[in-house]
Amino acid sequence: MNLQNKTIVVTGCCSGIGADFAKLARQAGARVIGMDRNDPTLSLDGFVKVDLGDVASIDAAVAQLPERIDALANIAGVPGTAPLDLVARVNYLGLRHLVQAVLPRMPQGGSVVNVASILGAEWPARLELHRELGQTTSFSEGAQWLRDHPVPEATSYQYFKEALIVWTLTQSQAIFMQHGVRMNCVAPGPVFTPILGDFVQMLGEERVQKDAHRMKRPAFSDEVAPVIGFLCSDASRWVSGINLPVDGGLASTYY
Repeated sequence: MNLQNKTIVVTGCCSGIGADFAKLARQAGARVIGMDRNDPTLSLDGFVKVDLGDVASIDAAVAQLPERIDALANIAGVPGTAPLDLVARVNYLGLRHLVQAVLPRMPQGGSVVNVASILGAEWPARLELHRELGQTTSFSEGAQWLRDHPVPEATSYQYFKEALIVWTLTQSQAIFMQHGVRMNCVAPGPVFTPILGDFVQMLGEERVQKDAHRMKRPAFSDEVAPVIGFLCSDASRWVSGINLPVDGGLASTYY
């Protein structure tokens, strides 16, 4: 994989998939700028602390980023065991605001990769709702839409991963046509990360046991990182507007 001389911003760089992707990208020749709410525990070329659930914090962080950003990997997220409002702000509204703020700094050939989840696979069942939310043009407008269309807390994680996939799919072509920047999703299945336990708690033991026979094991985060790297690289320069499962074939077992 060649990421030579690319400047890549990685959110959630301090653990899990974000940390493994940051390491991989640097090994592949990229200049990596990490963004996280926690202090970094790995070598980076730059770091900006940020609360991705807060617009002012995102704007202040973007002001500290380089003038040219070749790729943005949106890997940060909170599990569904977090309060609903936090899940909405970090996993969707803040991510979307960050993309909109960084886009003017991205050159032709740039790439945005949003990490969704296999749990977002049921987005067609709520397509029109996700389209409506995706058509809101700002963080505050999106937050107001959500107040008017309450999301059940028990399924908030799935809902906002669905919404992220739909936003990516519906916005990617306009971004590609206007800016020459590609935007795609990666949808991991279960991954051995610090928040895997939260997902077991969120889904419930019955669902976990029901799905266990469908896969060999959860993924390791370094098995997801290279796929993000591919979508950030010039090797994927004609790939835009897709949601790519990285789940050991788990999604295919539902058909």
